[in-house]
Amino acid sequence: MKSVALHNLGCKVNAYELDVMRQMLEEGGYRIVPFEEAADIYIVNTCTVTNIADRKSRQMLHRAKKQNPDAVVVAVGCYVQTREDICRDSSIDLAIGNNKKKELLPILEAYLQEREAGMADQTMGNRIISDLSRPVPYEEMQLRDTSGHTRAFLKIQDGCNQFCSYCIIPFARGRVRSRRPEDVYREAEALADAGYQEIVLTGIHISSYGMDFIKEQGAAGDLRQEAYRQGYLLRLIRDLSGIRGLARIRLGSLEPRIITEEFAESLAGIREVCPHFHLSLQSGCDATLKRMNRHYLASEYYEKVKLLRTFFDLPAITTDVIVGFPGESEAEFAETERFLEQVGFYEMHVFKYSRRQGTAAAAMPDQVPDEVKVRRSERLLELERRQSRRYRESLIGKEAEILWEEPEDADGRTYMTGYTREYVRAALLMQEPLSNRLQKRKITGFLQENTVLVQ
Repeated sequence: MKSVALHNLGCKVNAYELDVMRQMLEEGGYRIVPFEEAADIYIVNTCTVTNIADRKSRQMLHRAKKQNPDAVVVAVGCYVQTREDICRDSSIDLAIGNNKKKELLPILEAYLQEREAGMADQTMGNRIISDLSRPVPYEEMQLRDTSGHTRAFLKIQDGCNQFCSYCIIPFARGRVRSRRPEDVYREAEALADAGYQEIVLTGIHISSYGMDFIKEQGAAGDLRQEAYRQGYLLRLIRDLSGIRGLARIRLGSLEPRIITEEFAESLAGIREVCPHFHLSLQSGCDATLKRMNRHYLASEYYEKVKLLRTFFDLPAITTDVIVGFPGESEAEFAETERFLEQVGFYEMHVFKYSRRQGTAAAAMPDQVPDEVKVRRSERLLELERRQSRRYRESLIGKEAEILWEEPEDADGRTYMTGYTREYVRAALLMQEPLSNRLQKRKITGFLQENTVLVQ
């Protein structure tokens, strides 16, 4: 029985796909071991969203080969898809791109047979990818178990048609392709039967869920736009909410344009939908948004936030912000900072702009120096800490539903920790194990900066 060590980098979609690959390997008779141990095979599910992600992917692949020079090191995913020269790296024996992850087992076993026969020649290029520059079918995979304890990611969509000027992901993941509703439902039902009370709907651009179905049906114009804004995704959420044992449906990142009054009101009418919404912003300055090829104004974004706050009580609004985009002046950055103050987020993920070859932004003039990016990032991270604290304080004295996960020691005592429907981390002085139980508790204060205390 050969041993396999796996490591994931990047997004929730990657996490889901690695869980499926782990499941396939176990069913194929492989023994899964921690990545830190010596293994016969190392598999790294790579990321390429930023230059740092590229570097981390390379580091983990090199680390694997260093741990066992005789091991087979397999690079999988986005970094593979965008790097034609990847097999020139002597640390990598086999490279498998996106939309080929379902074929991991036969590809790996064919390579192992060739290697044992002395036929596996790295210089010939062991890079196996799909051509994602054209439409391809959705890569159907079924996950029955996950590495998480109480929450399961459920992939409903792949690819992106947006082509934001800074983003390499449409080239790494290809065009929008949606998973058939019946396949999503079957997997969610199986996960609920296995005891998972919360699922997180994830994809590369889940707001586009169903767009390819509309195209298949030959519809266009207003009908397609309406489907984009709410139709197929909302119908899927409604269907999933009827699954017995499924208490929570958490949504992955949403495009602001999908939030209409009808969509927000409909979501609020589904008890299982968590009041936690990640609306990708990137900049609060209209001029910067235009250069980014984002298709909304800051004022339109704010209207979407207000809609969510109209139909949900204290929803947690989170976002992404890029600092140092090409041409971002001090005045434009100040405009973004003022806008972020105006909106008031629960959490912000702040990224320094990363120049990606092959994107429109890479060729733009007025690239911002790294030291300026660092300074601006630090300012927004401090703002994020203040806003996050303010949001948590607004919940003190309120009752919250918590899905308990695991014990944790703090201040010499043991607490149960879990998450509210708003995705606020909560802790309770432990008297008994409560893992995977839902409870309503009153928020009384703070245990730590990022953790509220309940009783």
